[in-house]
Amino acid sequence: MDATLTLLSFSPPGWGGVLLAGLLASLQVAFGGYLLGLLIGTGGAAGKLWGGPILRDLLEVYTTVVRGVPELVLILILYYAGTDAVNQVMHLLGLPSVDISGLAAGIFVIGVVQGAYATEVLRGAILAVPPGQIEAARAYGMSPLMSLRRITLPAMLPYALPGLSNLWLIATKDTALLAVVGFAELTLVTRQAAGTTKAYLTFFLAAGALYLAVTLVSNVVISMLEKRARRGMVRSGGAA
Repeated sequence: MDATLTLLSFSPPGWGGVLLAGLLASLQVAFGGYLLGLLIGTGGAAGKLWGGPILRDLLEVYTTVVRGVPELVLILILYYAGTDAVNQVMHLLGLPSVDISGLAAGIFVIGVVQGAYATEVLRGAILAVPPGQIEAARAYGMSPLMSLRRITLPAMLPYALPGLSNLWLIATKDTALLAVVGFAELTLVTRQAAGTTKAYLTFFLAAGALYLAVTLVSNVVISMLEKRARRGMVRSGGAA
């Protein structure tokens, strides 16, 4: 027990500080990628619902490919091909190559993957809004933008939250896949600590506990958001 506590302590030879730094890096990528995915998903949902046929077809290809190809393969493609594409563009413009940080590349990769799923979640939530509410907004003379902001978005939120909550939890776990490209998130530093000390069980259990703690805290916050979003909605028993 003392040896385990020593290995997980925050002072040398403990690796506790390294694990927490890896967790912080994971959360940064997850949060940034999740926000980017929401932006992509919002635009994707709007394009699928109200865009022209070419835009709808392009978005359909995007969501189908991302949802059909394993995420690890997508991460490898986007991480290496994406950074190479940026430097190719810089070369064509006569500018020097740039060294893209692992954090920025990780956020981009997670965001692109999340965006495809968020597109479908938000599209389904918008379609779940009773048409009568939108028709009433038009009858009151609201512009499409005002109707979207004051009617559609608030009404779709209760339908979208369960799916968006799952996407957040998936984002926190998908950061572990970035270990294969050398990004120093929680899984990679855990593997390094375990390989150095040979205490594999200790460190991987500690990493699992940290991921579980993130999930439990997230579930509490998600539950609060869902209760707030569903205020005033009629429940199955008929009570508001």
